[in-house]
Amino acid sequence: MPTAPTLSPREREVLLAVAEHLTNAEIAGRLYVSVRTVESHVSALLRKLGARDRRELAARAPGLATASEPA
Repeated sequence: MPTAPTLSPREREVLLAVAEHLTNAEIAGRLYVSVRTVESHVSALLRKLGARDRRELAARAPGLATASEPA
């Protein structure tokens, strides 16, 4: 059984915000970072999780964001 990828705390925050269907600008405002930083995190999450698009990221978010928390 494959293990869940390890996500940083910021990646978890971005992933959960994507699951809330927030735009990159809304996520940036919530997390006090630039839109470009959010774009970078979303791109990294797409690669890391093998997702095709934001919709697929959002669908995976609930299980992955909590499963990746450090013990």
